[in-house]
Amino acid sequence: MPSRVTFISHAPTSAQRLSAFPVDEPVEESALFKLMAFHYPSPRFQQMFSAPERRTQQTAEALNLITSPTDELRDVDFGSWRGRTLTDLHNEEPDGVVTWLTDPTAIPHGGESVAAFVRRIAAWLPSAGPGHTLAITHPAVIRAAVLHTLDAPLQAFWRIDIAPLTVTDLRYNGRMWTLRSMALPLSPGFKGEESVHTD
Repeated sequence: MPSRVTFISHAPTSAQRLSAFPVDEPVEESALFKLMAFHYPSPRFQQMFSAPERRTQQTAEALNLITSPTDELRDVDFGSWRGRTLTDLHNEEPDGVVTWLTDPTAIPHGGESVAAFVRRIAAWLPSAGPGHTLAITHPAVIRAAVLHTLDAPLQAFWRIDIAPLTVTDLRYNGRMWTLRSMALPLSPGFKGEESVHTD
């Protein structure tokens, strides 16, 4: 059956501004006020999911969307690196950072490898089901979904840029996933109501 998944990346956080590995921090207040001012219209989705972390839940609430928290859409597990900045890690664990950036199977932080993370997101996509699904989640999750859709090498994970509060759209025609659009800024006019194409 044809299906469509529309991803929205969560609102910005202080960790993103500092290039720090996230914990469960909230989104920035200024972003929440901006979202609530959207008066966002409720799109016609068959399913609406979100990652379980606070920053994705707050983004959904600010958009006046009722989503089902889904553990499979959680962010990468960064293990012992949670809460630390990339600059600090470059100074304190330079070899670990280089290994993590060059070897998709490496887990220098003891959490989740890029390879395992991409497999997790790829396994979730079929569970979205037929029709139109919304997923409010993390930039890394969206990067993994795009990587899987394009059947790109795992090293390309670092070459996909997903900014906060952007929309990425995937389509499934019953045989394969395709990328319709990526990282478009979320705007008050976005309704996500275009039809699902089967070509």
